[in-house]
Amino acid sequence: MSILWITLAFVFSVSLVARYFSVPTGIAPSRIIPNRYLAFIAALALAAVSGLRVNIGDTYLYMHSYEVGDFSWASVVSSNDMAFNILQMLLKQLSDDPQILVLTTGILTNLLIVMVLYNYTRLFELSVFLYITTGTFTVSMNGIRQFLAAAIVFSATKFLLEGKWKAYITIVVIASFFHQSALIMIPVYFIVRRKAWTKTTFMLLSLAVLIVVGFNEFSHLLFTAIKDTQYGHYEAFAEGGASIIRAIVWIIPIVIAYFGRTRLSQIFPKADIIVNISLVGVILMIISTQNWIFARMAIYFNLYQLILIAWLIKVFRKKDQKLVYLVILISYFLFYFYECVIALELEYKSDYLIWPF
Repeated sequence: MSILWITLAFVFSVSLVARYFSVPTGIAPSRIIPNRYLAFIAALALAAVSGLRVNIGDTYLYMHSYEVGDFSWASVVSSNDMAFNILQMLLKQLSDDPQILVLTTGILTNLLIVMVLYNYTRLFELSVFLYITTGTFTVSMNGIRQFLAAAIVFSATKFLLEGKWKAYITIVVIASFFHQSALIMIPVYFIVRRKAWTKTTFMLLSLAVLIVVGFNEFSHLLFTAIKDTQYGHYEAFAEGGASIIRAIVWIIPIVIAYFGRTRLSQIFPKADIIVNISLVGVILMIISTQNWIFARMAIYFNLYQLILIAWLIKVFRKKDQKLVYLVILISYFLFYFYECVIALELEYKSDYLIWPF
């Protein structure tokens, strides 16, 4: 766990300095661009910590699968998630050490995510801080394929905001070859590109509540629909729902966005899209309190909250913004401590990053 605390302190400090040496611009939505070299160092630190691990979540299973897997063209073409298996086949030409798979996916995932935060967040260091303290960085190390697919979709944020649906859908389709669940983001594109807080918004929220109340019936219909797909086996999982505390952590920013919606639209013209897609993530998190598998789908949407929260600070009065900033740092730090130390008892292991030396 010490490595993760050191990582948090390092990337936040470097990202803060990167914003301090930022360059004002009238082009980027964030209006200021952090120092690119320092931002790159922060991204590399995240990539290194992620890529050099040997545990957390199903990392061991991926490493074992890489060691024993047959990645011939015949097996790759006939498999699901073809692109991920092609990636493994190519990596096998370089090394049989499964660490190369973890390192490669760690680099790709984290560089793509930090790249988007660099371009679209208002307070770069805060979004990077939240990436770790919301548990998103930890989740990225559990479910390698799906989070890599989510990072690829996230990299298409530019096309989502600019309404370039052909380019967006192309990237989503590419991501789906790493994990088929990415295809859900195609209809989402047309749902979220509208004004926030309309009747549709409240209909979605009402639907989420109804699903939670009548979850047994909903889950029966859902798993009946997917029973013949590669995700049909999820019906047999009985690991309970996701943490209610985790759901609340994602709900609170949406509540603040609602009350500050007028000001938010003024300072960030594309805010409605970010709010809408974050709201879908919140709905999935609410449903996930009944079955954890929905939290895995929420990763496609919760990444956008890392952008949203950093903009929400500017919704408050100028004299209150420093206090709000501090409250966010403390609150999410405490949540991260609770989740990693108390709830999960998370221990980071690596053959390369060892502390103390």
